[in-house]
Amino acid sequence: MTDILHDLGFRYIQNAKGSHEKWRSETSGKILLVPRTLKSRHTANAILKSAGYKGKI
Repeated sequence: MTDILHDLGFRYIQNAKGSHEKWRSETSGKILLVPRTLKSRHTANAILKSAGYKGKI
């Protein structure tokens, strides 16, 4: 997940509440909260969709 976000132009900012991380897009400034451990492909696909990724896991 983090490799795909990195390839899409997102950069890690800091840890967020609980077991989440903040990632920011360098082009649009959009911020995503991503869990450190993804247990559901549906959650992963929702995060990638909001990041602008066309594919699915």
